[in-house]
Amino acid sequence: MKSNSKLNRVLIVGGTHGNEFTGAYLIKKFQQFPELIRRESFKTLTLFANPRAFTEVRRYISRDLNHCFSRLDLQDTTLSCYEDLRAKEIDQMFGPNSENPIDFIFDVHSTTTNMGLTLIVDNDDLFSLQLAAYLSSVNSEVKIYSFGDLYPSPNLLPLRALGKSSLCVEVGAVPQGVLKADIFLKTEALVYAILDYLEKYNIGEIPSKQNTLTLYEYIEAVYFPRNEHGEIQAMIHPQLEFKDYQVLYPNYPMLLTLDGQTISYEGDSIVYPTFINEAAYYEKGIAMCLTQEHQITI
Repeated sequence: MKSNSKLNRVLIVGGTHGNEFTGAYLIKKFQQFPELIRRESFKTLTLFANPRAFTEVRRYISRDLNHCFSRLDLQDTTLSCYEDLRAKEIDQMFGPNSENPIDFIFDVHSTTTNMGLTLIVDNDDLFSLQLAAYLSSVNSEVKIYSFGDLYPSPNLLPLRALGKSSLCVEVGAVPQGVLKADIFLKTEALVYAILDYLEKYNIGEIPSKQNTLTLYEYIEAVYFPRNEHGEIQAMIHPQLEFKDYQVLYPNYPMLLTLDGQTISYEGDSIVYPTFINEAAYYEKGIAMCLTQEHQITI
């Protein structure tokens, strides 16, 4: 989004993954009580992204909806599974060529891991970085995560890529298919804080800028070891469980094999694990993601 351009339409998304209830029920609440998200200087819209997967309490029906928004896929008429068709519908409603192009999207997700209140941003999205820096400065629970140049892949763009600017709200820990009041309330408060910031931005009363932020940038995924049948042969080491965003030193325990052997972190420098033991990542065999901590100035 260009600097000093006014926001006209803001989209709040929930239920992109059908078994992540925090965002889904926030959207239900906002649709029932729209005055909660109404702001004077822009129109706030809501999207319940994957209703069929929500009804079946599944992450997705045929394909992860959050990987369906590349221009190539959206224009490919041969793609016809439920999520591909749903992505095309959403693009027609809110995409850049629709009647209601969105200036800012934030998509609310939840995780089974101890990620707390995490904002996922793109390194080249200056507006979202400034917003994230402000939110982390007023709420010490907020962490900022980035995939750097490794994501989003041009072929696996997320729903939020439809907006001129965007961020992903990732909250946890909460089990799949479950509502937890403490997480729900913290996420709801974060949504209001985002909307209030956007309102102040529009009317030229943006809060005093926080120019520095701590960014956790993705390096690589750590995979569970598997046997010849593709079955995982280890689990998260108990000393690392629930230690998202905490420092992991070389030679510290990382995984514990089924036969009781410890697999240690073999890197040369400290890292900060995230998404440790994420239930949704088991289908990919991912045990955790490793990040580096950066102090950056915007």
